[in-house]
Amino acid sequence: MKNRMNDLFKEHRNIHVLYSYEGREEYLKKLVDFVQSGVAAGDYVIVIENQRIYPMLKQKLRTCLSEEQMTLVQWVNNFDFYFSSGSYHPPAIYNYFVSSVQHLVDKKLPFRSWAHVEWATMDGPLHIVEDLERIVDDAVHQLDFPLVCAYEGAKMPDYLRNILLETHPYILVEDKLVESDFYKPTIKG
Repeated sequence: MKNRMNDLFKEHRNIHVLYSYEGREEYLKKLVDFVQSGVAAGDYVIVIENQRIYPMLKQKLRTCLSEEQMTLVQWVNNFDFYFSSGSYHPPAIYNYFVSSVQHLVDKKLPFRSWAHVEWATMDGPLHIVEDLERIVDDAVHQLDFPLVCAYEGAKMPDYLRNILLETHPYILVEDKLVESDFYKPTIKG
């Protein structure tokens, strides 16, 4: 995955990828690969992750990255990120992200991001996920960075899966990035 993803990110910086994962070990393996490939490319890597998984990631990264390379990895607590306004509110989430990366944008430093999207239950109003993913898809193009959105496959109802396939132009399947046949770009009026 490392070489293929880096090759794709060299061709196009503004790549928005859906990753539906099954199981923590496979998830961590993909996340470590993503971070390693980003650091190897000289990118800052913004990891939007929960406080249970991030220590495991950090421990794995310390075995394969130097202290200097570790400075390129920045953690954002995903609970704080998604609920910065007190609720899951897409414009507030977007603003939180932009404020988190503005120093990199201002200095024209390359970065990529991995966002672990999770809830205790996915029975809520899933239309707001579509709103967020459309906002994020636009941000990927405006800020010119690659983003992987990771969702746990077992917790995705069909309705959410369809939304995600329509809002992500690429899907990470095993170790390959494939174009989504269902992607519908936002039409600006």
